[in-house]
Amino acid sequence: MSMKRLAVHALTTAAVATALCAVAPAGAQEKIKLKVIGQPLATGLIQKNKEQPFFETLAQKSGLPIEVEYKPIDTLGIKDTEQLRVMKAGLFEMASLRMSQNSRDEPTILGLDLVGLNPDYKTGRAVAKAYTATLDQRLQKQFNVKLLGVWPFGPQVLFCKKPISKLADVKGLKVRVYDQNLAKFIESLGGTPVPIAFAETHQSLSLGVVDCAVTGPSSANSAGWPEVTTHYLPIGMQIALNGYGITLDAWRKLKPDQQQKLQATFDAFVDDVWKYSEELFVDASNCNIGKDPCTTGKKFNLVNVPVTQTDLDIVKKAVRDLSFPAWAEVCDKSNPGCSATWKQTVGPIVGMK
Repeated sequence: MSMKRLAVHALTTAAVATALCAVAPAGAQEKIKLKVIGQPLATGLIQKNKEQPFFETLAQKSGLPIEVEYKPIDTLGIKDTEQLRVMKAGLFEMASLRMSQNSRDEPTILGLDLVGLNPDYKTGRAVAKAYTATLDQRLQKQFNVKLLGVWPFGPQVLFCKKPISKLADVKGLKVRVYDQNLAKFIESLGGTPVPIAFAETHQSLSLGVVDCAVTGPSSANSAGWPEVTTHYLPIGMQIALNGYGITLDAWRKLKPDQQQKLQATFDAFVDDVWKYSEELFVDASNCNIGKDPCTTGKKFNLVNVPVTQTDLDIVKKAVRDLSFPAWAEVCDKSNPGCSATWKQTVGPIVGMK
């Protein structure tokens, strides 16, 4: 090959290489950036051991060109009651939705977890599966948010700093609650419901702002509630269902096959959290009363108040007699047909038609 041809060949090769370099970024998928609101750090092990690692490795797990910026909500200066609003405003693309806390903005949400509806994990899972499509449609319409999955913190139980021997003993006591449905239930027992954010509850118990508080045993253990309470009544009033949401704007940036990959990744993760939550519930309950095995939390020595059949009956009857009627009235006002849809989808699971 002549020098002239060599020079032309070299120039051509260089030009092709330059062109390929120029094309590569366009050919490679542009990164999709997702700002994610996480659960509060204060809620403990599901946030720490499952949720945060999941979002930090979401690109690898899903195989999608996404870049995630994950921040727990208690580090953001945003209230957990405002998640749907900030997503609708486009400030965040995804959120670990604290369902009950957002129910003032969208009462339809509470149909997932009415007081007495989900006494155990099996029922909770069935309710979540039956109601997710209904809730997804509503959130898309009202907030531009698609629901990717629903998972539980676990049965929400009672911690008190005053002696109790049964559920009815909350009469005359101030009880921390997190949604209107639970507030109505506490009122029906003669207690005074006090809405307080989770992160502020430890101090409120310590200062006597409230006498009792409701949450899951693992979250309570992580947040140190047994340091400022004495009695533990492990009766599940709700199961604290939460969800993962993505704005429709972010969802529509994904191609159909990418949407399928992302949904499949969340489906597998949500399955894992359901199992982990149940393991935590059993172990943390042991930890709170100083019983072995206790492997996930700190050992305390709360008085374990036996759950009576009367207590179980009070909670079970609450769905039909109290929580459903109260919720149906509120929900139907903002979302006509809300309670009728619930009866068709969830009703059969609990014998309400």
